[in-house]
Amino acid sequence: MEKLKIATAQFEHRSADKAYNLNVIERLSKEAAAQGAEVIAFHECSITGYTFARNLDRQQMLDIAEPVPDGESTQKLIAIAAKYNITILAGLFEKDENDNLYKPYICVDKNGLIAKHRKLHPFISPHLTAGQDYTIFEIKGWKCGILICYDNNVIENVRATKLLGADIIFMPHVTMCTPSSRPGAGFVDLGLWHNRENDPTSLRLEFDGMKGRSWLMKWLPARAYDNAVYVVFSNPIGMDDDQLKNGCSMIIDPFGDILAECRTFEDDFVTTTITPGKLIQAGGHRYINARRPELYQEIIGRQHKSAQKVIWLQPNNS
Repeated sequence: MEKLKIATAQFEHRSADKAYNLNVIERLSKEAAAQGAEVIAFHECSITGYTFARNLDRQQMLDIAEPVPDGESTQKLIAIAAKYNITILAGLFEKDENDNLYKPYICVDKNGLIAKHRKLHPFISPHLTAGQDYTIFEIKGWKCGILICYDNNVIENVRATKLLGADIIFMPHVTMCTPSSRPGAGFVDLGLWHNRENDPTSLRLEFDGMKGRSWLMKWLPARAYDNAVYVVFSNPIGMDDDQLKNGCSMIIDPFGDILAECRTFEDDFVTTTITPGKLIQAGGHRYINARRPELYQEIIGRQHKSAQKVIWLQPNNS
């Protein structure tokens, strides 16, 4: 397993405008490839847009969704990957042959579809069907997994993906800057976004505070550290329907340290080179080897009173 140069991107998508979003994906993929990136990751539903789907009926969802991999958007993504010789990960809404609706995140390269992960905990639309499988695949010899947004808040999903072999977990999101029961959460004033050129400081303070990045830092590095994995986090910047998102797409190493992070208000990406040595040097590698599953395997699998229907409706827990 050799070192791998990865990019993670942020951009302001347009709701239901797949052509525009794919154009941005192509531009950023081209630029990342020119900088030597072998992989670039975009955010959850980066092809279709995300939050607008909460207002769509079933037929409208079917209209925006596509089959994967035969749909136009997936084929366009494959063409972009081939044109610039880069592996691309991006998200959209999917429909199958029976008109079941899913929210997948896909990985493609010049040869076609590599992997598709259907979100295990979808909630933005009641018409979505939950995925039933973990996803493990390879990129240039690296074992990879995908967990979409809320999938990562259920810590068992991250550990399961690691135990199935993942060294890199792609974590596409559309999150932060929305109300929640946690202290400090809430919407960011849209006026700050529209005035960002005149007053970037006030917007940055909101984006980096408890409404945004400070909350993310409470848990995201721990997912990488506890499981000795590289985490590739992607999140949009700017307006998502009527909500504002704060970007800060980043790559975190198995020590829980941030290797690269988007810190602009623009469509942007950052790159870093990951190396295999950290996977066994990090503390999480020792912790996993020290596990005693016989103590808790029945406890972990125990049924409980599900609060999912309540939790999923909280807008910040995406």
